[in-house]
Amino acid sequence: MEEQAYHIPVLLEESVDGLNISPDGVYVDATFGGGGHSSEMVRRMGNGGNGRLFSFDQDADAERNVQSSPLLAEAQRTGRFVFVRSNFRYLKNWMRYHDVGHVDGLLADLGVSSHHFDDETRGFSFRFDSPLDMRMNTRAGITAAEVLDTYDEARLADIFYLYGELKAARKIAAAIVRTRQQQPIRTTQDFMQAVEPFFKREREKKDMAKLFQALRIEVNHEMDALRELLQAATEVLAPGGRLSVITYHSLEDRMVKNFMKTGNAEGRRCTDFYGRVQTPYRMVNNKVIVPAEEELTANPRSRSAKLRIAERCVENG
Repeated sequence: MEEQAYHIPVLLEESVDGLNISPDGVYVDATFGGGGHSSEMVRRMGNGGNGRLFSFDQDADAERNVQSSPLLAEAQRTGRFVFVRSNFRYLKNWMRYHDVGHVDGLLADLGVSSHHFDDETRGFSFRFDSPLDMRMNTRAGITAAEVLDTYDEARLADIFYLYGELKAARKIAAAIVRTRQQQPIRTTQDFMQAVEPFFKREREKKDMAKLFQALRIEVNHEMDALRELLQAATEVLAPGGRLSVITYHSLEDRMVKNFMKTGNAEGRRCTDFYGRVQTPYRMVNNKVIVPAEEELTANPRSRSAKLRIAERCVENG
């Protein structure tokens, strides 16, 4: 119950099924969160082999979930489970540190944990009046309030347009600059009051969610981190290894799809002499996997989730 209070894992069975887990394999959970996916991966590895799981998370709150799971705590004690307190963008460095040459599968659930949205102190949700922090790793980087206070108008407009896909991005940015000249924007309520005139009432919640998403992506450099993770996965996955990724918004989904189909974030197609697309992956599911009705009923936050699975090509390994 404690694990579910932190975060309910999305597409749990489908995403772990996609890894085709072996008792002797080496696996990575790039987004530990509440530990739901990691627990299922360790359970499927069993006790009879030499398999290992490395789970990444940069948030101190997530690390505490290891000890709340008897399964993970025991696997950690025996060396079958290793928690890495770091951003997943450093995957390749950490695998080298642990003397791991290749991994047999990598899972990434790119969604923000339910815990972050429900934490009144972190500023991830407009449901609470809280300090505008939004950092996944509270030990480093600048806060959302600092972004709003220091970025110029053009840069703010780019963030809201590119990461939030908001048509009123320029007007919103201008309003923020005007507001901060009069008083600092320090809390979620300060932020909402500055931009509220630009949101129509019938779409207010959806557009405000996009605005908060855009600011969060910038604060945590999420798109850069994802690009680096996907590039690292291409290098560390063993031939035949599986990549299982859950996305939630169009920006990250497009990047994941491009990497899986072409081997690069932009989707540039490189062909051989015969016109065949040269890619390091083979798609396992050509049609994107979405949550079943039962899951949507139990966990409404999974409604935008999309799962893509690819296998590292043997011939390019």
